[in-house]
Amino acid sequence: MTGLRWKRVLVKLSGEALAGQQAMGIDPDVVGRIADDLVSAVRLGAEIGVVIGGGNLFRGAWLQKQGTDRVTGDHMGMMATVMNALAMREALAARGLKASVLSGLPIPTVCDTFTQRGGLEHLASDRVVLFAGGTGSPFFTTDTTAALRAAEMRCDAILKATNVDGIYTADPKKDPNAERYDRLTFEEAISRDLKVLDTSAFALARDNAIPIIVFSLQEAGALIEVLAGRGRATVVAG
Repeated sequence: MTGLRWKRVLVKLSGEALAGQQAMGIDPDVVGRIADDLVSAVRLGAEIGVVIGGGNLFRGAWLQKQGTDRVTGDHMGMMATVMNALAMREALAARGLKASVLSGLPIPTVCDTFTQRGGLEHLASDRVVLFAGGTGSPFFTTDTTAALRAAEMRCDAILKATNVDGIYTADPKKDPNAERYDRLTFEEAISRDLKVLDTSAFALARDNAIPIIVFSLQEAGALIEVLAGRGRATVVAG
């Protein structure tokens, strides 16, 4: 490995990112572009785990409005993340990179069930590991799942991919005066109620001393730049 600031990382992607310009669904071109970046990173020596949300396919809040039980909605959302992970696995396989889907929600017909031992073995063998199915329990978001898996996999950093190049004081797409933070402490991110990740995810990363790097994945090659410590991003650390 040469030129990488972090070797083992957990990449957190939103499900909405996979939809591209569509309101819902999976855009194969977007999945392919992200897969290209992941392949390039692995070839440079990075060990990569990925957590993808499921908001492009389902959101539990839709059913809650009808009075549906929260647990049922969360289980459906977990299955949406499995679908996204399978799509990414196939995109990586088409590019010659082996990947494994490990689900916190047991679906043995479709993919392997998550264990820490299995995840560590896959990462050590140059496979991208796609952590799907959330934590396997309701009431936990995929942000929290990402922080949990990063701790379990002993990752050097969590790379949170968004639509903008870091954390801002306000939405830069709505407020032209919004200012970007170059660096924040975990305490600052939590006390200022910055919504880029859940408070529980910030706290879990803080307690395990795992920095969070927030960056934009809109441009090809952005992941490599961030891994090398050159990309434009906000770093949240102790």
